Amino acid sequence: MMGVTLQIGAKIHNVQLESHLRQSQKMEAMGNLASGIAHDFNNILSTILGYSQIIGMKLPGNDPIRKMAEEIHHAGIKASNLTKQLLAFSRKQVTEMKITSLNIIIEDMAKMLGRLISEDISLEIFPAKEIGNIMADTGQIEQIIMNLVVNARDAMPAGGHLIIETGEIFLDEKYAETHENVAPGSYVMLTVTDTGKGVPKAIREKIFEPFFTTKELGKGTGLGLFTVFGIVKQHNGHIYIYSEPDQGTTFKIYLPVVEGPIDEIASSRKRKMPGGTETILVVDDDPSIRRLIEDTLEPLGYHLIKADCGREALDRCRATKEKIDLVLTDVIMPGMNGLELIETIKIDRPEIKAILMSGYTDNVVTHHGVLKPGIIFINKPLLPIAMANKIREVLDNKPATT
Repeated sequence: MMGVTLQIGAKIHNVQLESHLRQSQKMEAMGNLASGIAHDFNNILSTILGYSQIIGMKLPGNDPIRKMAEEIHHAGIKASNLTKQLLAFSRKQVTEMKITSLNIIIEDMAKMLGRLISEDISLEIFPAKEIGNIMADTGQIEQIIMNLVVNARDAMPAGGHLIIETGEIFLDEKYAETHENVAPGSYVMLTVTDTGKGVPKAIREKIFEPFFTTKELGKGTGLGLFTVFGIVKQHNGHIYIYSEPDQGTTFKIYLPVVEGPIDEIASSRKRKMPGGTETILVVDDDPSIRRLIEDTLEPLGYHLIKADCGREALDRCRATKEKIDLVLTDVIMPGMNGLELIETIKIDRPEIKAILMSGYTDNVVTHHGVLKPGIIFINKPLLPIAMANKIREVLDNKPATT
């Protein structure tokens, strides 16, 4: 009897693992598709956002054309946020990982979360007194929390209770054996619980798929939980849903605990565009991106050498005897990619500084979303103010090394 029971248990275990594997493979395929779409859109959005920002900066505040430019810019930002969600899911967006505390992130968001929900929903937050730190992109963790809160709000149209909790838990080997891609160890746990209508069992496996929504037409994009899933995976974490009809839903997210002190909070972004007289080698196979960079940087005093591929960039670099202070290059290009270009140039010009830019990153450039030391990255769509500040910041620092 015991042997039969063990065989049945083993079969159930294998079926569960196969189901998790199929779901993981399907989500990975969708992520790859999303990544390609987002990459193309970010090139287009660079032009829209870049020139609308330049126009807005050149006109007085009361000029009606400036207001039109600002409306274009705001619309572009909304589109950019959608592509960021797609990239978060595909795990191909570069993250700014720092050691931080989940409790601090939630504390900083508390007032804003209260504004996200309706007056007939009560919000309670129960942070654990002592939890470990996590290695995370603060902006992406905020995105997770906001998306889960909005999802909970929409599940309670008649009001209810929303509870956010944190804690620390150790997942042992037995747990890891029954859950796909889970490593044993200590995890910080985020729990978001609502008292809404619950998620039917038949659709639970679909809720993390892109554009899947149970909301009325026009009420949702179907990207909220899709994004949450991608961000969690990008942080080497895990997410699970527990739900019963008319009893509410609980989302549990586990993020690995890391050792070390919390990093200092970065200073607020500058709003001016600093210039310079340095020479910059600009490399991008998209002519609209090259024009945007030219129209942004040349008025600031920089001298630009432009190329549409890695091979042309190398030829121009070797043909000139003048000092080239910085290489600003796209990541994905025909032939030689951006990182290969930088490494080749550094053979003859080891002092040169470099910035990579792209709508998404490739495994050639990143390993688990973290760039190689000494290489700076800026995301597309390019924003002139952010680009100018990053260039000035890199040029003013000591020479980078790979």
